[in-house]
Formats: sequence, C-alpha cells, structure tokens
Amino acid sequence: MPPFEAMRVARERGLDLVEVSPTANPPVCRIINYGKFLYQQSKRQHEAKKHQKSMELKEVKFRPRTSGHDFDVKRNKIVGFLKEGDKVKATIMFRGRENAHREIGFHMMERLIDSLAEFGQPEARPKQEGPNLSAVFSAKKGAGKSAGQPRSAAPSQAAGRSSHASASVPRPAAQPVAEAPQARATPETSESSGG
Repeated sequence: MPPFEAMRVARERGLDLVEVSPTANPPVCRIINYGKFLYQQSKRQHEAKKHQKSMELKEVKFRPRTSGHDFDVKRNKIVGFLKEGDKVKATIMFRGRENAHREIGFHMMERLIDSLAEFGQPEARPKQEGPNLSAVFSAKKGAGKSAGQPRSAAPSQAAGRSSHASASVPRPAAQPVAEAPQARATPETSESSGG
C-alpha cells in the first residue's frame, strides 16, 4: 500500500500510521493507536527489568582485633552474599597503632581467602588503600552445587545443638525434684515457727 493511501486509511479509522521496522525493504508500517503502542512497549521493558538480576557490591568490614567468633559471623555473611550472586568487598580497617602491625591484617585476609575458597575467589590480590586492606570476592561458577553442602552440614550442627539441649534438659528436671522438698520444708518450718 502506498504511504499516502495508508495515511488516508489511518485518518478514517482515527488511528496513527507507525513505522515499525524502518530497516526492512520496503519499510514496515502499521495502523495502530500510537499511545497504546508506547504504553505496551514500556510495560514490556518494565517486565524485562523485573526478571533481570542486578549484581551489587556489598562490603563487610573487619578490624585486626576482630575475635574468632565475629570473624566467623562476618565470613558467613559473605558466603550468603556470594550465594545470592553479589560481589563482596572485604575490608580490614587499621587505626592508630594498628598501622604498625599490618601483618596481622594480611594474615587475617589470607585466612578469609582460604575459608571462602569453595564459595568465591578474590578478583585480584588484596591491596592496601590508605589505612584499609581490601579484596573483592566474586562467586565461583560451581558455587551453587557446593552451596548445598553447608546446608546439609547445618542439620548435623542443629542435631548437635539439640543433643546438647536434650542433655541439659534432665538437669533442670532433676533440680525441681531436689527443690520440691525444700519448698515443702519451708512452709512447714514457717508454720512451726509461727505456731
């Protein structure tokens, strides 16, 4: 259909003549409602963005004097971020006299790299940025398969905790039995002292 006739048909229907594919030979045009076309196009783009996973850079901070338990908690946080597909920047901050003993920070960073070996790897060697030592970790390709292993280890840990809890349950149960005669003795002594 010639462009002039297509324009006439579009005006008669109260619609617009929109060039859909300008690179085709001959160019492809459609007679549609242009406002509705733009709305549907933006809706499709919005849906595409919704399904797209954006990678974020998370940061976890340590100090050279971070205790062993706190180190493990922060390490587990890093593992969680890596499993979600984010990159993680681990930073060891030095202040004051801690700057004189930077080897402690380097040992801590080596320990962190070794403990995260199955979940992620550093993108580059740890580097000193002013008073901070930092390394950026990214998830390993096969981390999804090994991610199931810690979860299977968690029930055994939970079972270990429950065995500790069950071991501690008889102790409190034994205590009330021992305390019950004392509780009975207390009112009797108070009655005898009162009477």
